[in-house]
Amino acid sequence: MKRIAAVLTSGALLAGTLLAATPAEATVGQNVRFATYNASLNRGAAGQLVTDLSQPGNAQANEVAEVIQRNRPDVLLINEFDYVPENRAANLFRENYLKRGQNGAAPIDYPYAFTAPSNTGVATGFDLDRNGQVGGGNDAHGFGLFEGQYGMLVLSKYPIDTKSVRTFQKFLWKDMPGALLPDDPATPAPDDWYSPRALDVLRLSSKSHWDVPVRVGRSTVHFLTAHPTPPTFDGPEDRNGTRNNDEIRFWADYVTPGKGRYIYDDSGRRGGLGTHEKFVIAGDYNSDPLDGDSVPGAISRLLNAPRVIETRPGSEGAVRAAQDQAGANIGQKGDPFFDTGDFNDNAPGNLRIDYVLPSKGLFPWPAEVFWPLPDSPLARLNDASDHHLARVDVFVGRW
Repeated sequence: MKRIAAVLTSGALLAGTLLAATPAEATVGQNVRFATYNASLNRGAAGQLVTDLSQPGNAQANEVAEVIQRNRPDVLLINEFDYVPENRAANLFRENYLKRGQNGAAPIDYPYAFTAPSNTGVATGFDLDRNGQVGGGNDAHGFGLFEGQYGMLVLSKYPIDTKSVRTFQKFLWKDMPGALLPDDPATPAPDDWYSPRALDVLRLSSKSHWDVPVRVGRSTVHFLTAHPTPPTFDGPEDRNGTRNNDEIRFWADYVTPGKGRYIYDDSGRRGGLGTHEKFVIAGDYNSDPLDGDSVPGAISRLLNAPRVIETRPGSEGAVRAAQDQAGANIGQKGDPFFDTGDFNDNAPGNLRIDYVLPSKGLFPWPAEVFWPLPDSPLARLNDASDHHLARVDVFVGRW
């Protein structure tokens, strides 16, 4: 049934009718489509994204906009969208790309947007990678060649309660109880890759964690967004793998009653999400349940959190890609139907790393990964990013 549902939904994308969520008011609730998309709209230099989006016609931005228009999410997280203050890049993307129909797709309007600073490129002053030099992306709070590279952007058709947004950019890694800190294998002491002085400043989030409340009719849904670091590009100390694990754990603790007491946000407010609050967790979490290089069980902690609903979006396009690309995909443990990332065929292969996870109290409808089959007229959009948009429709309200 899971694959039949995905095929039906793929057909709906071409027809532009079936399962299209709208923000129209209903008597007791409404259907809302939440999505996450690592769009790879990052650039190699500060200001370049603004330049590229300042007028229509950037080929990659055209494709990203079309993917969004074909899927028509109501609330969307875009990962790897460079942070520019005052929503400047976000406004350009909305005006010059999303509000303009791409290749026959209908324009889409997002009246509400939220973005905030990212830890990427923010210097720590310490030699975190121990290469003998202080400076550069590896020694920043989050890898980046400049401040804000690989940032995040939330777009919404529904009002964002900006006064109630909580950001956790500056939460220190060491302040997580039982943190899985990296260990120097050359010494007998545990968890000692980073010096005490470095841990006094090192932040947990490689980008940021945001709690963005979205008003849907009379209800509030907390859109919990993040982009944990890839668990690679390190050594036997596994400094990125351990951080990825704890960045994922942060949301699991935040939404589990009694576990988030240690958490504090950037304004100093403490505690996790209220027991009765509704939420949707979204983002590129760089962790597959069964394959890849993340710490075993890292994403499962989130998928199995007591208040989380595991929606398992998928696509036949991902199955076909795994078959055609072969390589590492052949020996993987996971079902390729659920893959969202199209990576190196030799290692790690394609993985499920992008998630949209609603809370209990929301009622999920069919979920999908947008990965068109090779013979689809939309297959050309598979090259827009090495990630594929994942989405889930939920009913917000009472049946």
